Order: sequence, then structure tokens, then C-alpha cells
Amino acid sequence: MLSKEDQRRFEQITRHLRESDPAFFAKVDNRARANRGRYLMLLTIVLWAALPAMTVLAGRLAGAICAVVLMANAALMWRYRRRWL
Repeated sequence: MLSKEDQRRFEQITRHLRESDPAFFAKVDNRARANRGRYLMLLTIVLWAALPAMTVLAGRLAGAICAVVLMANAALMWRYRRRWL
């Protein structure tokens, strides 16, 4: 955690960087967004892989609900794929 003074200074530096070099700031910001997207994709793959075990352990209804939620997640990720690629 940063102190209030350090946080204020960091925000000032960030604002100055955004104003002075917007191309660099956009490149760095896009890289962080892509990392979030990769983690989201990895989480989705792990959840899909866990679906059969969840169905066996928790029952068909829980597995069906999880599958529907994962299908909606996959559809949203496909729809907004340009935002996190």
C-alpha cells in the first residue's frame, strides 16, 4: 500500500505520462488488458476441465447450471474478444 502522498505523486506521474506520451501509455495499458484476458481465458479452460468432475460430485443439476454459465462466459468472451486480445 502506498501512503496518500505517494499515491498522489504516482497519479501525478501517471497523468503527466498520459499527457506527454499517449502512444506509450496506450501500449502499456493494452498490455495489461491483454494479460487480464489471458488469465480470464485460462480460468475458463480450467473451469471447463473441472465440469465433468463437478457433475459427478455435485450432481447433474449443478453440472448443467455450471455448463450454462460457462457457455454464457464463452459467448461473452467471443463477443468481446477484441477488447482483451
